Amino acid sequence: MAAAALTREGGEDAFRRLFRFYRQRDASDLRGVVDFSVPGGQPSGPAVAAAVQSGAHLKAAAIVVFRSQLSISSVSDQDAYRAGLQPVSQWKAYGLNGYPGFIFIPNPFLPGCQRHWVKQCLKLYPQKPNVCNLDLHMAPEKTIDLWGQSKEQLKRKGSSKGEPRSLLEKLRWVTLGYHYNWDTKKYSANHHTPFPSDLAFLSEQVAAACGFRGFQAQAGILNYYHFDSSLGIHVDESELDHSRPLLSFSFGQSSIFLLGGLRREEAPTAMFMHSGDIMVMSGFSRLLYHAVPRVLPNPEGTALPSCLDQALASDLPVGSVVEHSSDEDWQVCAKYLQSSRINMTIRQVLAEGQKFPEESGTNRKGQAPSEESHRKENSRTKRHKPNTDS
Repeated sequence: MAAAALTREGGEDAFRRLFRFYRQRDASDLRGVVDFSVPGGQPSGPAVAAAVQSGAHLKAAAIVVFRSQLSISSVSDQDAYRAGLQPVSQWKAYGLNGYPGFIFIPNPFLPGCQRHWVKQCLKLYPQKPNVCNLDLHMAPEKTIDLWGQSKEQLKRKGSSKGEPRSLLEKLRWVTLGYHYNWDTKKYSANHHTPFPSDLAFLSEQVAAACGFRGFQAQAGILNYYHFDSSLGIHVDESELDHSRPLLSFSFGQSSIFLLGGLRREEAPTAMFMHSGDIMVMSGFSRLLYHAVPRVLPNPEGTALPSCLDQALASDLPVGSVVEHSSDEDWQVCAKYLQSSRINMTIRQVLAEGQKFPEESGTNRKGQAPSEESHRKENSRTKRHKPNTDS
């Protein structure tokens, strides 16, 4: 019931050292990772000390998982159903000692409802006027319909690594609402498009259940991971209002998430994120360093986790924001997810009544100079882009 914490040595901070540690471990040697999907959530043993190179020192730090209280009365069962969620009274929510404001909710989605959000992330949300990494180096007419240009290629795709990638497989990020400017690391009033109403409704229900009624979904960053992907060490601090939570939704294959402290010298806690899991970072935990060193096959050992096998019920509630997917659409989504993970992070940028400061010379494109918001962490010169996976 201990996790490895690495002390600073040789000029490399503890977070970076542990990031490399989990980036390099094979999937059978992850005993120090918290798994909220199992009873108690505790890691099954100490993280392996001998695996850290360069004589790093390890110290055992007790990880205590506890049940978090949710605001059950803040979300009606009907609204939960409309968002594709179980009644809040049926959710399980957990916290970690030392991380006040951090809430982990293992898959609270109703059967079949994850499929809606996967389809939206692949088929609808990458459409214009939303912005994606492919806009940086492709003509606008080439990125109008990524789904239409990719679906047949994805359906035919085999297991060979040498096959050319479809445009959807080259997708690394999509921004929604207030579009994050990767160069200035800011949002601005003049680069905004309508936020998807279905995703706003889902986010509002989750935030309310965690005690944040009135949360406004104003910006979203969607990250698209493959088995060789990682997300670098960063803090999400560009929003002007830090009093509102950061919401994170994961679908598809699993990953390791590292949650650290206010300084990179503080060693992070490692945890698994599985399909359907939701994380909320608020209060003290809102501005902590975090990263995703590794994407892993789901623990069931199947092509897709079983929670994605179930189709949506035929009788959806009145006002449901979740829609049925055609068999053809889901076939494309399922093929994509066999080697991929999708993460949606939703933020409130401005407090009620707050405005952006006056700016000059804002770049309308407002995006990173390359696809390297998802750079692999094997580069010593990496400069992370704060597109978060929390």
